[in-house]
Amino acid sequence: MARKLDESLLTGLPPFRQIARADIRAMLDLATCRRYPEGTAIFSAGMPADRFYLLLDGAIRVLRTTPWGDQIVVLHIPAGQLFGIAPAIGATSYPGTAVAASECIALSWQVRHWGDFTSRHPGFATETWRLVGARMEELHTRIAELATRHAEQRVAAALLRMVAQAGRRTDAGIEIGFPVTRQNISDMTGTTLHTVSRMLSAWEKEGVVASRRRHVVVTDPHRLMLIANPPAP
Repeated sequence: MARKLDESLLTGLPPFRQIARADIRAMLDLATCRRYPEGTAIFSAGMPADRFYLLLDGAIRVLRTTPWGDQIVVLHIPAGQLFGIAPAIGATSYPGTAVAASECIALSWQVRHWGDFTSRHPGFATETWRLVGARMEELHTRIAELATRHAEQRVAAALLRMVAQAGRRTDAGIEIGFPVTRQNISDMTGTTLHTVSRMLSAWEKEGVVASRRRHVVVTDPHRLMLIANPPAP
């Protein structure tokens, strides 16, 4: 299927912007393209990292399991980004589980091609390191939030991150472009499901968000930003 894809699908994506179309064609010819139904685990934590991926459509939810058996949502990955890039951090197994947050289409390559791609195409390597850095920064921000922010601020910040990653404008506001449940938000923010439900219900009454089954629309982004980052007294 990847051999039928046009190179123009990749030319505008950061890892491929500096790569000639002929080279992109050659990279596509080495790829496998698959569709993943919502909820499918593309790979699981601890599995040998034998492939790396590019998400063409949909969204990926990255999960980790704590030593006590609880699952937490570590990251959301939007379309257009690489994922499962264990070789970029020198790992031989996947550190997390990648689950299709919505129906996804992804390209994948055997990990043996990683060294060739990064050595032959400096732009691919540079964008990969930049991506790894951005994800590390997000994780550090979330750790700082857990240590220093109230639950209301953490939930508001999580919604704003998802809007920034995969928001789409609608008549009602900015909708998070993949299904997200209150349990997902709880897992992202170290907050109980009851607390998240109470907050979202209160914010709906105040006109800050609108939520229905597995979908959240931010109707007042500025107000949500003030909740996440209240002005100093």
